[in-house]
Formats: sequence, C-alpha cells, structure tokens
Amino acid sequence: MARTPKTTTVRDLRSGNQSRALWDVYLNGPLTRQEIADHSGLSLASVSNLVGALLRQRVVEEVGLEDSNGGRPRGLLQVNPEYGYVIGVDMGESAFLVELFDLGMQLRARHVSTASDEHPTADEAVAHMLDGIRAVTAEADVDPDRILGVGVAVPGLVEHNPQGEIVHGQSIGWDAVPLEAMLRRGTDLPILIDNGAKTLGQAEKWFGAAHDVDDAIIVLLGIGAGACIVSNRELYRGATSSAGEWGHTTASIDGRPCRCGARGCLEAYVGAGAIAGRYDELRGRRRRVRSVELEQRIADILTAGSDDTAARTVIAETVDYLGAGIADLVNLFNPQRVVVGGWLGEALTDRLLSRIRRAAGKHALRLPFSHVEIVEAALGKDAVALGAATLPVASLLAGGAVTGEAYSRSRATGRARTRIESRRAR
Repeated sequence: MARTPKTTTVRDLRSGNQSRALWDVYLNGPLTRQEIADHSGLSLASVSNLVGALLRQRVVEEVGLEDSNGGRPRGLLQVNPEYGYVIGVDMGESAFLVELFDLGMQLRARHVSTASDEHPTADEAVAHMLDGIRAVTAEADVDPDRILGVGVAVPGLVEHNPQGEIVHGQSIGWDAVPLEAMLRRGTDLPILIDNGAKTLGQAEKWFGAAHDVDDAIIVLLGIGAGACIVSNRELYRGATSSAGEWGHTTASIDGRPCRCGARGCLEAYVGAGAIAGRYDELRGRRRRVRSVELEQRIADILTAGSDDTAARTVIAETVDYLGAGIADLVNLFNPQRVVVGGWLGEALTDRLLSRIRRAAGKHALRLPFSHVEIVEAALGKDAVALGAATLPVASLLAGGAVTGEAYSRSRATGRARTRIESRRAR
C-alpha cells in the first residue's frame, strides 16, 4: 500500500526556517541578520521577518552593533539567556547531580545527593532525581512554568518509543525500566532522557573540545566506559540508539569478568572499578570499594606512581588497554579528534595523556592515526549534566521556538535535531 505523501504547510516551512536561524544564532552567535542569511541560504528579507518574530517572542535579543567600515552598523543577535531555563541530571550509579541553567548555559543552581545503597532501585533513583529537581528550582527561585524541560543522562541504553523513554542498564541491574513515566509521576516538566556518554559528547561538540571538527569521538571514562560518535556533525545513534557502547567491546577473549555479565570487555580493564580492583589484586588483598570512593582511590593510585610497584603496573596496563581501545575507534571511524572526558578521563589525561597517545599509535593504522588528535575534554566533571541540559535546549531550537501544537509535540517527543552547524568555528 502506497504511503500518502506528507503535506508541508506554510507553517511547517516557517517553523523550519526559524529553527535553522535559531540553531545558527545559538551555536555561533552573536550574529548579524546578514550572517544568518549567508549561513542559512535564506534571503535577507526572510531572515528579517523571522528575526522580528523571535525578537517579539523575546527568544533572541540584540546585544550591540557590529563594527562598521563606514556603512550602517548592523545589530548583533544572540539567544536571550533569560527566555527560559533548563535542568540537567547526571544519574550516576549511586550519586545524582542536578543542575539548573539559563539558556546561555550559565549555572544557576546545583544539587548533589548520594544513595545509601550501591545500586539503588529505580524508585530510589527517581526519588533522588525529583528531590534534586525541586531543590534547584527553589534555590534558583525560578517559576516552574519558565523551565523548558529536564534532560536526564543515565548509565545505560535508552530505548526511545512513543510510550516514553525506557532504560536498559545491564551493568546496574535495570531491565526495561520506564524511567520517563516514573519521573512524570512526580513532575509536570518535559522529560528527555539519553545515555550519559551521548550527553557528554553533545556538550563537548556544542561548547567544548570537539566544537570545531566535523568528525569526532568523545570518550566517557568513569566507573564504566562509553563513547559518543560524531560523524559529519551529527551524533550517530545506530538502529536502536545504542551505538557507542565502546566499553563493551572485547579487549580479551575470555578475559576479566565485566559487570555486564560478559568477559573481556574493555570496561573490565579501563573502568575505575576495574583499575582499583586490579591494584588490590596486585597488592594481594581483596576489598569491596563503593563507587563513591573510587575517585579518591584512583587519585591515590596515580599519585603513588613510581613509588609503588603495584601502582606502576596497573597504570601501565591501563594506558596500554586504553590506547588499544582508542586505536580501535581511530581505525573504525577515522575521526579528526578523539576527546577523552569523564572524571576518570580527566584524572588520566592530567598525568598520562602523552603515554596514552603513544599507546594508541602502537595499535592504530598509520594513515588514520596521522590525521587524528587525541585531546583532553574541555568542560570538566559536570559536563554530563551540562550535556543533559542541552536536550531540552535542542528541542526548543528544533521546534524553532514556535509556540502551540508543533512546539509542544517537539518537546514531548524529544526528537531534537543533533546536526551541529558551527560555520564560524570552521
């Protein structure tokens, strides 16, 4: 049966054009109307009309004049940071970070909590997140009606479907948890959910170390390991949005047991728990380390360094496995840049980046490796929450900030555009 072609209305075209203009202003502003027209391919008259509507809605604002060489000065436009607010949630395995931002992504409020159990149930996790959302809203003294949405970053796969986002967290014991529906029972705010490596990647692509390249891999290293793949300025998701599970590629056949249930996963060699466990094994002791203690344990191991044989060994092994894992990404995806982020990634690159680069070079093919940069992330330990907060921003931009049914549908589904247009940086 032939499908009926979708009718494109004048409103659809206007919304699409407005979206293109907004994306450009948000990611590359301040811009003049002429620059927006040049970037979007729209006529200056069309851009002037669109900008006029956005100014009336207060979505954008004029922030001064461009320097002129004798001609009439042209107004500079940027997205109005006070137009609305967004919340980003970084759901760790037992810790929860909730942050509230204005549209300029300036932090307005922050709340951290820790679960009493190592792997909290879904109900406990939801309670922590809702408490955090209420706390930052109160701290920032923001009217909830001005909050555009809540982005939630999770340590697992996110299944997007019309009934709501479902989380599959094999390593934390979550099986098809209807997280969006559970959160909606406690808040009326729009909820958007994605994997933490992808939100980190989106943050670094929009604002950080991957901003000026078209093809990049952003690596998240913490208790687990994941990756965000940016190809031709788009986040690559795969058939079920689970692309980037780099930590569960096989580093050794029948190797160390991984938390996912398999053996030999890369995460079992470069994840924070694996590093601490290997150190204890080399010291001839076994002890259970809670996830909230791991950051200090890793810092201690890295500090011990040359004075501790076990520390030297585990650092060398970690560098080798991490280098091989990065080389796999280089060989598979041929990126211009690999960005190493996450709290563990930050700790390792602070001390070991040159060694990691050399280890990757031993395993990568010469041609793609000769064209790749391996760099540390730029946005710090809170980048996952920042990236989560970009999810409702992306929905606003994708909908062209058009009020009414079209924009409401865009916010509700969370099908935000992830193509990044950064012409100024390029």
